Amino acid sequence: MSAVVVGAGIVGASVAYHLADRGVPVTLLERGPGPGTGVTANSFAWIGGSGGDWPGGAQDLREYVLADYRRLEAELPPFALRRTGSLNWGGGPDQESRLASGQFRVGRGDIAALEPDLRNPPAQAVHVPSDAGVDATALTRALVAAAEARGATVRYETAVTSLQMSGERVEGVLSATGLHRAATVVLTAGTSVPELCEPLPVHLPVAASPATLARIAAPPGLVRTIVATPDFEVREVRDGDLLLTLPYVDGPAALREQAAHDALRRLRTAFRGSDGCRLLGYRTGRRPVPAHGPLIGYATHDRSVYVAVMHPGVTLAPTVGRLVADELVTAKPARALLRCRPRVHR
Repeated sequence: MSAVVVGAGIVGASVAYHLADRGVPVTLLERGPGPGTGVTANSFAWIGGSGGDWPGGAQDLREYVLADYRRLEAELPPFALRRTGSLNWGGGPDQESRLASGQFRVGRGDIAALEPDLRNPPAQAVHVPSDAGVDATALTRALVAAAEARGATVRYETAVTSLQMSGERVEGVLSATGLHRAATVVLTAGTSVPELCEPLPVHLPVAASPATLARIAAPPGLVRTIVATPDFEVREVRDGDLLLTLPYVDGPAALREQAAHDALRRLRTAFRGSDGCRLLGYRTGRRPVPAHGPLIGYATHDRSVYVAVMHPGVTLAPTVGRLVADELVTAKPARALLRCRPRVHR
């Protein structure tokens, strides 16, 4: 078999790597100037195997997440995975229900020990020691480089405009550079996937959910875990570089700028020693959020097109890449993906 993978975000990079590792001839096409420059670059990238509200078939994948990240750590050149654990007192199901395996309810003293610069620790929080954060762009680059080392072809600034149809069968994809043929087309291009699939008998309900993140220069070690409060989430990506969530503002640039500075003030209020924190920049990405959980599987009856669209993409990418490659190479359905299938019309 051969495959064209459309989209070199972290999901596409993972699929391309795992296919190339299985000896499949792969071409990876990306409309941007490099890997992981789209929505992947705008991900908070909180990696966890427990906790949170995982929609639909994502629940069936969560148990594999941490093991697949450990496997990639062994297989790839070093990438920036920070195993800091998390502290969450931001509300939601974790705060109100029975804790899952690996979660612990901790009190004010333990919170202060984990985050010594926090001015006013809450009475309690949920602590998940196994949670981690990753530099999603760095991991995407590592996956693409490893795929190339295993024979994959990668093309940047190659926007796919449509599928190449021969009757009802898809023979490849079209871009400004021409036709890219393959036995199987794998679409991992996020919110662009439903449009590319319009000629196909498949239903793909995918919303574009905006998310805004700011990068903050801070004293190294100011934030030691992944902290989720009612007002914001923050974590240290690398020494002295914080990633901070912002409320999405749909309005003029001045309003977005104001929202970023307001979030920085909330961070300074929450942490001692943060007076010198500086706003480095902020950006909004539109995450692909399928209505009922991940959409992973064939989009045609003849199996010439396969889709992989999900949220949270960064968390699930290593697991999904492995499972997708297994399905394409062996032609055997992966049990963990059974609740993720797109609906293909008869």
